[in-house]
Amino acid sequence: MNYNFHIESHCRITKELVRLNDETVCRNQDGQDWLGDIYHAIGMQYPKFFKMDHQCKAGTLAAELLLHDKEFDRENVKAGWGIVLMNSASSLDDDRRYEETIRDTGNYYPSPAIFVYTLANIVTGEIAIRHKIGGESSFYVFEKFDGEQMLDLAERAFADTPDLDTLLCGWVDYDASVPDVLLCLLQRDENGAEKKLSVDKINKLY
Repeated sequence: MNYNFHIESHCRITKELVRLNDETVCRNQDGQDWLGDIYHAIGMQYPKFFKMDHQCKAGTLAAELLLHDKEFDRENVKAGWGIVLMNSASSLDDDRRYEETIRDTGNYYPSPAIFVYTLANIVTGEIAIRHKIGGESSFYVFEKFDGEQMLDLAERAFADTPDLDTLLCGWVDYDASVPDVLLCLLQRDENGAEKKLSVDKINKLY
């Protein structure tokens, strides 16, 4: 299939390392606060980061890395930009944490700060707020990562929204203290043959 978009850049975050395109940005040294370590390593300045849940932190960090070196306008809403994300755990990490606050009726302390993140698509909202992205925004839950599903969703987003020219698309999962992220910056471009996407290419990035 001939896609009318190409991959501009990609970011991978695992429990061991962070990779931007083909370069390793940093490696996990002690695992105590890996996402916080990434935040400081890339010089990010965004106090709201520390109020986010782990999944939102992981997605926000990946988006920050993809857009860090670009001349980027964070003041005006960009209708031509969109976000399509997916994972396998939905918001399970937060669901477990919230369940702990309501399990014992004798020590009942439901936490609104945790409850607000018990929707998987909150991560798309956090990225959209940070980068003023006003277009397509979707979150899907699949059994496992699949490059074919990712390409299909990206193609649908570009096909269904003629004004969409840039898409943050990928896998943002966090479960049992393990981040698992592959986020790609896709751009509509008929002339990006050398960067054209394929299922094999996406699966290799993951």
